[in-house]
Amino acid sequence: MSKTALALLGTTALVAFAATGTARAAWDGADDLPTNPLACDGGGGEVAAKEYDGGQPKGAPDLSGQEITLVDVPKLVGIGYFAATTEGQRQAAEELGNVKVTTDGPTEANIDDQITFIDNYITQGVNGILFAANDPVAIAPVLKKALEAGIHVIGYDANSEPDAREWFVNQAEFNGIGKALIDAMAEEIGEDGSFAIVTSTFTTPNQARWIAEMEAYQQQCHPDMEWLETVEAQEDNILSFNQATTLINKYGEDLDGIFGMTSVATPASAEAVTQADACGDIAVVGLATPNAMRPYVESGCVESVVLWNPIDLGYAAVYAARAAADGKLQPGATELDAGRLGKLQVVNGSEILLGSPFVYSKDNIGDFDF
Repeated sequence: MSKTALALLGTTALVAFAATGTARAAWDGADDLPTNPLACDGGGGEVAAKEYDGGQPKGAPDLSGQEITLVDVPKLVGIGYFAATTEGQRQAAEELGNVKVTTDGPTEANIDDQITFIDNYITQGVNGILFAANDPVAIAPVLKKALEAGIHVIGYDANSEPDAREWFVNQAEFNGIGKALIDAMAEEIGEDGSFAIVTSTFTTPNQARWIAEMEAYQQQCHPDMEWLETVEAQEDNILSFNQATTLINKYGEDLDGIFGMTSVATPASAEAVTQADACGDIAVVGLATPNAMRPYVESGCVESVVLWNPIDLGYAAVYAARAAADGKLQPGATELDAGRLGKLQVVNGSEILLGSPFVYSKDNIGDFDF
């Protein structure tokens, strides 16, 4: 059976399936949130209205119209995805004119290091902290410390516990990503195909939720597909390549597709498939940036990449921080006025939804440089 390779683009991280290749326990998404799989025909799955569940800075000063200083502490620095979110933040700050924003963070996706960076900036007394969490629970205490200090706290890309920040800019609904990934793989490998996952860690919040929704949707809409295994590879290119290669060697002809759940794992998996001379035999579906996937799309090993624009994600996070500091984004708000992005919807109580994913293909991938 001929397979194209669709890489559904996206960001970072991991999930824990107790998987052994023939048996695995249900995955609960590393939190207590229920799954909400979309309908197989594309309908349904609307997000229910929910009361505001974020936290609030204690005694925050009135900064309306005044210059504010923000620090961005992503999961890690030095990879294309977060370079793109940083660029979006720079663009928003320049456009607004009264925002200074700096990105600083660990060079590896290490939650302890991320906590240390945030704690240091609390001591320095910034007006706002932007973050993409390596662990939603472990990061919560230091974010709550920031709120107690009167600092505005805005998440993006990977959430914390809701009450540890004011708002979270969500790149896409978890169930929408789960459906898109599974549908893409089903189209590539067929309804009875077998697949595995390479992700970051079992506790990275966004990947955890995506995988939980993938499982729920796959069982509901593609029940004959076989889920072989989920492995973690941190945010490390070499480890991701090695994990994908191990899966290829371990399962042989029984492996029809690989999901990459991070912007590192997807191109590494595509490279592993390329080096194994398995393009057209093993589909690669996942999340990554255009620059990382361009060689595989242009070679035909990967047909297309689906992702939101991380530049827009960083841009929206700065607009959210500015609006919160101005007192314009408060509990109960239903939308955010986000500059060139227009009005973004508030969902799930305290999440700001960026919008629909974007598809990068041979026809347009050369138009993007991140």
